[in-house]
Amino acid sequence: MNNLNFILPEIFISLTIMFLLVLGVFKKKSSSLVHYLSMGFLLITGILILNNPLDLNTTLFNGSYIIDNLSSFMKILTILAGSIVLSISRKYLKLYKIFLIEYPILILCSILGMMVMISSNDLMVFYIGLELQSLALYVLASFNREELKSSESGVKYFVLSALSSGLLLYGCSLIYGFSGSTNFNIISDSINPDNYTLTFGIVFILVGLAFKISAVPFHMWAPDVYEGSPTSVTLFFSIVPKVAALTVFIRFLYVPFINLIDQWQTIIIFISIASMIFGAVAAIGQKNLKRLVAYSSISHIGYTLAGLAVGNNEGIQSSIVYISIYIVMNLGLFTCLLMMKRNDQYFETINDLSGISKNHPILSISLLFILFSLAGIPPLAGFFAKFYVFKSVIEESMYFLAIVGLLSTVIASFYYLRIIKVMYFDQEKEKYDTDHSISLKLSLTFSTLLILLYFIFPSKLVEIVSRINII
Repeated sequence: MNNLNFILPEIFISLTIMFLLVLGVFKKKSSSLVHYLSMGFLLITGILILNNPLDLNTTLFNGSYIIDNLSSFMKILTILAGSIVLSISRKYLKLYKIFLIEYPILILCSILGMMVMISSNDLMVFYIGLELQSLALYVLASFNREELKSSESGVKYFVLSALSSGLLLYGCSLIYGFSGSTNFNIISDSINPDNYTLTFGIVFILVGLAFKISAVPFHMWAPDVYEGSPTSVTLFFSIVPKVAALTVFIRFLYVPFINLIDQWQTIIIFISIASMIFGAVAAIGQKNLKRLVAYSSISHIGYTLAGLAVGNNEGIQSSIVYISIYIVMNLGLFTCLLMMKRNDQYFETINDLSGISKNHPILSISLLFILFSLAGIPPLAGFFAKFYVFKSVIEESMYFLAIVGLLSTVIASFYYLRIIKVMYFDQEKEKYDTDHSISLKLSLTFSTLLILLYFIFPSKLVEIVSRINII
């Protein structure tokens, strides 16, 4: 019974999904009620996670499910991000007449899958969580059935995701064949560092995982899916699944295959460098903000993987700090996008920001700080995120990786500065609506202040993350 207390959050969110489905079916016009209950139940789930002992490190179900500092921190991050996405998407969904009970329930299903992925210590458990997350995301991508682009993005994501899942499963079967187990700890004990046949299995799994976080060269779905999906879904895509995927990367590389670091480190370094360069260069020619964010996120994933390539706890911690700050920055950016509404129509191109500083000074100054932070300009939060990653990379004498990262940061600064130039120096356009919801205003205030004032207490987040030790 004590063991069940550790997985109360997962049990609670599973029961919540079933309850909300039944409520939505039997109570007419219950979209608002289901939406608010989803947010409330998510916050209760977060409290249940925090209720576990701080330094808990235990495994359940014959070692296939693990509860530790890493899983608790990443679950809290996932739940907070999911709650904010739900809270700021109401008005957008209502305007496009897609404010349905299915939307929050699908997000809850996806978050449940992510929680299972985050705590997985077994290839089978990880795959169950991955597919639960992915199935919900397929539907969310094509949620706006009136829009052809939305349907197209859903189909593209489904087809390519099915291909990556097949490769990932093939990798899992190879590892099971060579080690005789799907449990991470047993795989680790049975591995012979001189057995290069396992490398094939690792490569296939890394390909599947790289697809999920849209790392180069498995990024091809991201720009089209980001652009075609409803904006609130794109926000969810751009931040929440990456937390779960990063956790799986950490568990997969540093638990069963830490003894094979010489074999997988080169792969991670290549993916990291390719993502940083391609994301920075490809974003330059983009006119649609959502496509630009897609390429920008590819570049940011490259920085995150640079921390993972280091091969020690400091590198892992720097990647976790990076993804945490990236979530806040992206949240602020998409909140600004959701405020670009005029005559019941949302705008999402760079030209639509033309001269926005004249009519909307608060929105433009917030977006200015967010863009400077994404570019890594000190003393904003984005600078510290990059600083921690580069510091861990340089300490391990991986100078080439650090140089490529710094150069791609300089390239990326161009398109962030171009947006700022359009906002402040171009001719102003018609004023946008100012009747924003309280949740949108709070989200923008929260993310801007966090980015702006992070330098006052930069060590707080590092202090929390430093408790996470995998090796």
